Amino acid sequence: MALARSRRSESGFNYWPGFVDALSTLVLSIVFLLSVFLVVQFFLSQEVTGKDKALEQLNAKIAQLNDLLSLEKLSKLTLDDQVSQLRAGLASAESERDRMKGLYEGLANSGNDAQGRANELNKALESEKSVSSRALAQIEVLNQQISALRRQLAALEEALDASEKRDKESQSRIADLGSRLNVALAQRVQELSKYRSEFFGRLRAILGNRPDIRIVGDRFVFQSEVFFDTGQATLLPEGKTELDTVANALIDLDKQIPAEIAWVLRVDGHTDVRPINSPLFKSNWELSSARAISVVQYLVSLGVPAQRLVAAGFAEFQPLDTAQTEDAYKRNRRIELKLTER
Repeated sequence: MALARSRRSESGFNYWPGFVDALSTLVLSIVFLLSVFLVVQFFLSQEVTGKDKALEQLNAKIAQLNDLLSLEKLSKLTLDDQVSQLRAGLASAESERDRMKGLYEGLANSGNDAQGRANELNKALESEKSVSSRALAQIEVLNQQISALRRQLAALEEALDASEKRDKESQSRIADLGSRLNVALAQRVQELSKYRSEFFGRLRAILGNRPDIRIVGDRFVFQSEVFFDTGQATLLPEGKTELDTVANALIDLDKQIPAEIAWVLRVDGHTDVRPINSPLFKSNWELSSARAISVVQYLVSLGVPAQRLVAAGFAEFQPLDTAQTEDAYKRNRRIELKLTER
């Protein structure tokens, strides 16, 4: 009986070693997978930490760039657009970082597909690196533009300072020249006033106290009837006689006045207010101008230098008497001689 039992136990199959081997293999596999998971988790943590530091540095550079951009008024709009683009890139990077963190949390919850998730995360990290590189390149370009703008501003400030200095010097020279010019003009006016007084004094002595010739202010006034018939611009013989006296006085005066004094005798023609419309003259403008020109031409024929004479016609628009009477009309019809500067 004992022998039969011993034979049955020897002939029976032992499962225990195979079970131990299978269990060991399973444990080793689980340990290997956990090791792989821990290694992947370590590297992913390092990558995410480095990316956070890079993003913090990028944020710091962008803040510094914003401070610099506020000082650059000339390129504000362009720089603002570029900063907006950088901020948009940063926002995209942060959203990508959040997405990677989500992937990381997903890896922590599902170890079976850790390898596939790790590959996807690596691709996302490479993409983020390229985005960061482009952002850094844009920041470098912006820094170069800011430096160029600063150099331009410095050059403009130097040019402005030099211009202000030259302007102050010019203003001082202009003020000095103005004062000197005023002194010279005052001297010339005094000299011309002296010669004008002498000229009028000689004419007054020669012409006498005639009612049709008088002095009004700084002008000799001749009634038109002394020189012309009504509505005509041809000199009368008695008018030429009066002009002979004036011409002799002017010729003597030209010899006395220094050549640097630019004096002229202005001959002004005036009419009364009544309109004229004749075959020779269509208006009082033409009549007054023609009479002044006749006087000037006759004085030139007597030897008075032409460059010392000016003919002007005023028609009826500079009356001495605004009354509507014959006496007023007669007073307003006149030839005036005025010694003045050119």
